[in-house]
Amino acid sequence: MKYVFAFLAGWLTLAASVQAASYRVETVATGLVHPWSLAFLPDGRMLVTERPGRLRLIEPGPDGRHHLRPEPIAGVPPVLAQGQAGLFDVVLDPDFVSNGRVLLSLAHGTQEANHLRLVTARFDGRQLQDVRPIFTSQPAKSQTQHFGGRMAWLSDGTLLFGMGDGNLERTDAQRLHTHLGKTLRIKPDGTLPDDNPFRKRAGALPEIYSSGHRNPQGMVVVEGVPYSHEHGARGGDELNRIAPGANYGWPITTGGIDYTYSRITPYRTLHGIQEPLVDWTPSIAPAGMAWYDGSMFPKWRGSLLVAALVERSVRRVPMVKGVPGPQEVLFQEIGERIRDVRTGRDGAIYLLTDSPNGRLLRVVSVAP
Repeated sequence: MKYVFAFLAGWLTLAASVQAASYRVETVATGLVHPWSLAFLPDGRMLVTERPGRLRLIEPGPDGRHHLRPEPIAGVPPVLAQGQAGLFDVVLDPDFVSNGRVLLSLAHGTQEANHLRLVTARFDGRQLQDVRPIFTSQPAKSQTQHFGGRMAWLSDGTLLFGMGDGNLERTDAQRLHTHLGKTLRIKPDGTLPDDNPFRKRAGALPEIYSSGHRNPQGMVVVEGVPYSHEHGARGGDELNRIAPGANYGWPITTGGIDYTYSRITPYRTLHGIQEPLVDWTPSIAPAGMAWYDGSMFPKWRGSLLVAALVERSVRRVPMVKGVPGPQEVLFQEIGERIRDVRTGRDGAIYLLTDSPNGRLLRVVSVAP
């Protein structure tokens, strides 16, 4: 029954005009090559990752408007950029003001043997220095699909991030001897929290926080509660509340079918499997995700904003006491794949479009 409710909330009861907000979409920067993630610096500048392996800086120019600095930031470590592999997320260290450190997630290695890697580095305003790997997924995998890579800070200062299943042996998502298909948790320096749920289990990798994920693409922490979404196959995209030690089912439960239209599993639910809060079938291909609690769009406060690649939209998912309400489809008039969505300090909504000539957009309120 819970799964039916999630399905209805995510599809049948979708409300396309719940909030008829008046807004204007402004272009902040162009010429970004498959931009993947956006982070705001305390001084108003912005960092943007490009999947081919570049970190870009957007900063105010002499005219007061933001401009893309022509040269990429130096010091980014080597990145495997092929297929879905590349440079992924960027987040600031919680102590960035004092230590200047940022974290990057990226594909590392070769097509035949590759990993999801996280690095920490100090940003001096022009380049990265003191670059240190803090996590490298195990074991190595072949092919260049389903890396995951989104990161989010928990309220205790530990780092949560998603790892895809690699799209080769799906059942690795259920096996605890591999990082594939998991949510993982480490400290900012890469060391292990004492209370990770599988740390003391024989044969389990100690970074594992939850299992049964296909390809996590968005992650945000709201009042200490982590939410993550992931791609299904043909249907079965999910929004989940992440709990330590929980199993989210892939590939033994799913609302989707295979790309060949064959059945992946006969089960949508099973005892002991955490059911999704929302199931998106047909797939919307969720990408980045943000929590909106800004002042610019007051009727959107208390909502998850989910970027969607296939749907070329942002889904607004209002949340009341952790329960998703009827959704609203936003920004389809832009007509582009939306890779990331962020809430600015001014309450504006920032979007990254996914293309060889990607854009950074800013959505602002317009008085009716």
